[in-house]
Amino acid sequence: MDLPRYRTGDETLDAEIAQLVDDVAPAHSADLVFEMIVTALRFARDGANRGDLKIASVALKEMRYAFSVFAPYRASRKASIFGSARTKPDDPLYDQASRLAAALAAAGWMVVTGAGPGIMTAGLEGAGLENAFGVSIRLPFESTASDFIVDDPKLVNFRYFFTRKLSFVKESDAFVLLPGGFGTLDEAFETLTLIQTGKAQPAPVVLLDVPGGTYWTKWYEFVTDELLNRGYLGKDDLDLVLVTDDVEAAVREATNFYRNYHSMRFVGRDLVLRMHRAPDAVQLRTLNTDFADIVETGEIVVTGPTPREARDGDELHLDRMRFRFDKYHWARVRRLIDTLNTF
Repeated sequence: MDLPRYRTGDETLDAEIAQLVDDVAPAHSADLVFEMIVTALRFARDGANRGDLKIASVALKEMRYAFSVFAPYRASRKASIFGSARTKPDDPLYDQASRLAAALAAAGWMVVTGAGPGIMTAGLEGAGLENAFGVSIRLPFESTASDFIVDDPKLVNFRYFFTRKLSFVKESDAFVLLPGGFGTLDEAFETLTLIQTGKAQPAPVVLLDVPGGTYWTKWYEFVTDELLNRGYLGKDDLDLVLVTDDVEAAVREATNFYRNYHSMRFVGRDLVLRMHRAPDAVQLRTLNTDFADIVETGEIVVTGPTPREARDGDELHLDRMRFRFDKYHWARVRRLIDTLNTF
């Protein structure tokens, strides 16, 4: 294999690692496996203490296992459902979460929950085990996983919050949050931050309450008054979220986002949007007029797969648009996707 630039610095050792990787790793990812081994050896050379090594080791093992659990279901759209573990079965929010999960499953989606009690169990019950994943966190004061999913192979138990959050964000195509405590608010703000900054793929974020509930409407008022009006948010950033008390509206927000749009990736400095049907010439002119503010240079063009995508075998059956995105106005990319979905 051609060695990556990231090496141990010892030519003999690098050659031995390369031979080991050639023996066991798929050719398309051998360079990354090489670098992970080099990183482990560099930890040892750095004299990292046992606590640091333990964090790195556990995190890598947790990610490996989670990736393997989700891998067979990559073709299925998934929605993460967040909410309080303290919500009781007789609370209207419990029923709302259960009906939401059932409606998503009926639309062909799977759901991902934290696998604990309350809203999480409601989501699991509503979707049914065949359509549900549990992403559990080990806590000293709450049960690790709902009895409903405890023996299911789609349950992943995490020690660290950050690896668990990575799984939620990486594996989900939409996020629905019901009222909850610090953890729920953390998930709301972190998910929005990741999408706002381009650190996560664009995705629908729905804040769902029961009819007459005030949790998310008051949250929205606070964010508008104290964040948006003080200039801590961009004027389009609240377009990233939908506040509703209607299960059907929540499901529409998730499913309609993928009506035409499929996915995106950067190729060099260009953003490539992949879709089932590219805009025609008239629609493309409209996009270039309406979204010129986020195009750094040139214009939005319809294109085939780039050489890099062809090399990776990356969704080659889909139509594409590409443009030089300014990498800042991600809420405007969300509106661009919404527009594509109307074509």
